[in-house]
Amino acid sequence: MQTDKVIDHIVNWLKDYATHAKQNGFVIGVSGGIDSAVTSTLCAKTGLDLLCLEMPIHQATNQVNRASRHIDWLQSNFPNVKRQQVNLTPVFDSLVAAFPNVANEEERFMSLANTRARLRMTSLYYFAALKRYLVAGTGNKVEDFGVGFYTKYGDGGVDLSPIADLLKTEVYAIGKALGVNDEILRAAPTDGLWGDDRTDEDQIGASYPELEWAMKMQDEGKTINDFEGREQEVFSIFKRFNTMNQHKMLPIPVCEIPEMLK
Repeated sequence: MQTDKVIDHIVNWLKDYATHAKQNGFVIGVSGGIDSAVTSTLCAKTGLDLLCLEMPIHQATNQVNRASRHIDWLQSNFPNVKRQQVNLTPVFDSLVAAFPNVANEEERFMSLANTRARLRMTSLYYFAALKRYLVAGTGNKVEDFGVGFYTKYGDGGVDLSPIADLLKTEVYAIGKALGVNDEILRAAPTDGLWGDDRTDEDQIGASYPELEWAMKMQDEGKTINDFEGREQEVFSIFKRFNTMNQHKMLPIPVCEIPEMLK
């Protein structure tokens, strides 16, 4: 990958899109992870306004601190960057208290994790509407088009996706070239939806390099019978997530009414 040229291409794409859309800049949720760190830096490099939101919801302290230090770094390097903290913990707790109890605690826990992401999306669009900003997405290619590892109408609810054509390993390469903090480059990827330190690999069962390999194998038309051992296990994991999450990755289905019925 021609890293510097890719950076310039994305920055120019972001600036052109915002200018033609007659928007003043971007708003992004900064989590302390590599994807939001890279995306926010690319947005900052456009010279347009960038508002970085910190939106903790019972967040692990190390994630909060990484996000804060990254925004400090952005502000020390780019005069167009502003920050805003929105503590969503009491909002989330109030919403949980308003919901009825359910018998299946595991399903409830999963639903509430996705609710966190949707509260953050709502907050991003509040500020976007106030300032005429675009909500910048932070999903990479493996998450958005491989395993669908994001929340529908949560972190998947965005106006544009600057890094969605980059594999996770490519995002790390971009981050290193941009000068993103080492603590973010070293941190294990996590969606931050659980209030603890569980990683993406803990949830998925495979690392991003493994998932990138499986995605490539699927594109080449391979099947699970072409592999054995760990490769077969990883390919099976990838196929399961890819199949299960097609509803996120495909356009919303529209019930088309036959002309004869109109």
